[in-house]
Amino acid sequence: MKFIRHLMIATLTTATLISTAYAAPTLQFAVGMYQPTKDKNDATYTPLANYLSKKLGMPVKLRTVESWEGLAKSLANGETDVALMGPWGYVLANNEAKAQAVATIEYEGKPIYYGIMITHPGSGINSPADLKGKTFAFADKGSTSGYLIPFYYFQKQGINPDTYFSKVIYTEHPAIEAQVTKGAIDAGADYNRNRDTMIADGLIKASDSKIIWKSDPLPNDAVAVSEKLYKDKAFVAKLQSALEDLKTELKSQPELLPPRYTGFVKSDNSYYKPIRDAGLATGRLQPK
Repeated sequence: MKFIRHLMIATLTTATLISTAYAAPTLQFAVGMYQPTKDKNDATYTPLANYLSKKLGMPVKLRTVESWEGLAKSLANGETDVALMGPWGYVLANNEAKAQAVATIEYEGKPIYYGIMITHPGSGINSPADLKGKTFAFADKGSTSGYLIPFYYFQKQGINPDTYFSKVIYTEHPAIEAQVTKGAIDAGADYNRNRDTMIADGLIKASDSKIIWKSDPLPNDAVAVSEKLYKDKAFVAKLQSALEDLKTELKSQPELLPPRYTGFVKSDNSYYKPIRDAGLATGRLQPK
């Protein structure tokens, strides 16, 4: 009996060790701050995290990171394995931490979007040439459409925002739209997707703002993986397949992505060259 009892203990111990050794690791999935609050952002992207967990066969832990620069740093220091992030945030992460894009999100079937500048109809502003001496809002300096691309445009026009405008503020995209439509600031930088969404959700009225500038097409937000994880080609292929399959899954599970987002397409680092070029030209990106 003693022999059998010892054998059973040994067997259970071995089984526990095997189970522990082969337990699926937790994938750290970080998402940028796309919604007005962290709680809403977490709630919005939890279905996507759960979907990836099922498709990849491993636990996925979702975390909202409030700035693109913070998200880039989290990929560098190992806090994040996979991230859904803005184009400029991705370029920073690639430059600083060698993170790699593996997919691009689609909005209404397109993997591109546009940076815009907006004002309120009564401002008397009809183009960027009318902005001198006005108040202007950028988004945070990690934003593509809210900072990098409009800053690059101003630079090409020989405009220094710090001296050209009477006041410059930095805030979140939704706040820019809200303050411009109320007339609290004269103009600001945003992107078409955010404006369209806020109008559709009833947060602002289309008639309370107008677009005075539109950028060239920009690549949509990237799904990026850490340098370490990118070396696992089998995992990358599985992740890309899961993201591509989302288009079909959305038909029966529309909550997997926010409204008007229609899936993902495969992409790579080269797709984000326009953003990288703007970063280098403005000195905001230092080549390594």
